Amino acid sequence: MADTGWPGEQLIAAARDGDGEAITALVSGSHPHVKRFAHTLCATPQDAEDAAQEALIILYRKIGMLRASGALASWMFRIVRNECLRRARMLVRSPGPVPDGALPSFEEDLLRKLEAELVARAIAALPADQRQVLIMRDVQGYSGRATAAALGLSTAAMKSRLHRARAAVRLSLPSADGALRGGGGGA
Repeated sequence: MADTGWPGEQLIAAARDGDGEAITALVSGSHPHVKRFAHTLCATPQDAEDAAQEALIILYRKIGMLRASGALASWMFRIVRNECLRRARMLVRSPGPVPDGALPSFEEDLLRKLEAELVARAIAALPADQRQVLIMRDVQGYSGRATAAALGLSTAAMKSRLHRARAAVRLSLPSADGALRGGGGGA
């Protein structure tokens, strides 16, 4: 696989039709993308690994439910996002032992995890066109040109959508004197 794209439509269609080899190839080909989603959305590396594994299990079991082969990436993103949010909620409800030593304080760790959940929710609430651009640029790390080309947009249109998406995410996060927001953007 020389490109960074998701598995092709023919493979997805064969997997949807129940071809065992196609399902295995689809899960294998989707793994790096799902893992990248999970590592950018989940609060901890362990949660990310678990969420990615859960998403791949769901893909394996429910590929027949996918209606449009072009929707695989967004379907998998939703599954990973929901799994990361579920894990973050569980952590908030039962935080476990407080780490000691050079690790961040329990409160700092909890705030970081809550912030990740808030950001994930804010991204999920974006309109699909803005969410796609934001995920490709800020989550997956694609260049502006690659993002614009993949979405069939001009670079200017991609930048406009990205700006609106970032602004919407920023506005949806609580300010609370910067307690949950990063320190960017001076007065």
